[in-house]
Amino acid sequence: MPTVPPVPDDAFSAAEQEVILTSARNTLALEATALTTMAAELGREFLAALALMERAQGRVVVSGMGKSGHIGTKIAATLASTGTPSLFVHPAEASHGDLGMVTTQDVVLAISNSGETSELSDIIAFTRRFAIPLVAITSRAGSTLAQAADVALVLPAVAEACPHGLAPTTSTTATLALGDALAVALLERRGFSASDFRLFHPGGKLGKRLQKVADLMHGAEALPLCAPTVTMAEALLVMTSKSFGCVGVVENDQLVGIITDGDLRRHMAPDLPGKAVGAVMTRGPKSVTPTLMAAEALHIMNASKVTSLFVVENGKPVGILHIHDLLRAGLV
Repeated sequence: MPTVPPVPDDAFSAAEQEVILTSARNTLALEATALTTMAAELGREFLAALALMERAQGRVVVSGMGKSGHIGTKIAATLASTGTPSLFVHPAEASHGDLGMVTTQDVVLAISNSGETSELSDIIAFTRRFAIPLVAITSRAGSTLAQAADVALVLPAVAEACPHGLAPTTSTTATLALGDALAVALLERRGFSASDFRLFHPGGKLGKRLQKVADLMHGAEALPLCAPTVTMAEALLVMTSKSFGCVGVVENDQLVGIITDGDLRRHMAPDLPGKAVGAVMTRGPKSVTPTLMAAEALHIMNASKVTSLFVVENGKPVGILHIHDLLRAGLV
């Protein structure tokens, strides 16, 4: 646990500390109230907005000015990373050529707390002219934006946390959360999986954790395999040449056994080289499929105390995964 940094003695008096913490707690409580209220009021408008986004043949084009624009950028990024093609178009830039980014196959999500942001006028007019579905997020049901939209998602009537009621605080938190609610609902509707998520997040720790066995395994050409009828002397040559510390035993294209360093130690005797592999092998070896998450394969290795796993499809070996492959991928 990180140590709590000391507060300089001359920074705040005891009374000031209490005032500051009370203010911070009030801000968090007020914004939490807004989210709770919004969740309780969520209804048909949310469903209508979701239907428009889900049925769009193009993208969800998000637009907003100022703080709404910053929130909109994040909403667009969340949508795009969870299976709903999306981009952010700055409303001022839209008036100077970027309207060309919006097509009749898209849905526009316009964000304005007041619903009267003048910079949004051109993009609103564009959607009306070309019958492009328009979803609004605003705090005022009677605003120009809400009235122009096909669906208006109205934020709850909760005051801004700013004591002057001027700085967007509660409203931006509510907008961000509403964007997340839309993204997650779309994700669930599309059946977007962890594997799909990895396609859009190949970098960083999350991308590594979501790699599949197929991404890391050695292919068929690297497989150390032999038949159960060959001698252990022949199996040892295969094991040595492939450098995985094991050899898989295959019969009728099916993985039926494995010989590891541990098996060699347990059966060590002068006559071992002449024995048939089938008499020495361990039957029913642990194996994984190519579509399994690499992190799950690591769990199997740890639980079984093995360093290699054969990768099979319908019982047929198609690859092999070694603990060093997981180390190189940063999973260990």
